[in-house]
Amino acid sequence: MNYRMTEPCDACPYLIGSGFSWRSLQSHASGEFGCHKACNLDDESGVYEPHKKTPHCAGALIFLEKQNKPHQMMRICERLGLYDRTKLNMDSSVVSKPSECSRRRNATSRD
Repeated sequence: MNYRMTEPCDACPYLIGSGFSWRSLQSHASGEFGCHKACNLDDESGVYEPHKKTPHCAGALIFLEKQNKPHQMMRICERLGLYDRTKLNMDSSVVSKPSECSRRRNATSRD
């Protein structure tokens, strides 16, 4: 897995309004989490399988950095020069608090 992605993709589960719960986002971000668009989907299990060149999900990296809680591999890769947190787009619409998880993208309001 590489740490070169700097912005979340348009379908990132870490974007505000994705519909994922805070708990789910924390669980997936606790270790390496490949960008689902770059992983191979196992048709039988429905699980996304990363490969050696899969980029780490930038949304997950930003999510963790916003909380100042990088996981161990992020720290190791940073020390080895394989990850640079200063290159992340920290202005992207990535969830930074539980209350942002309840908002849905493209939700229609009823007045």
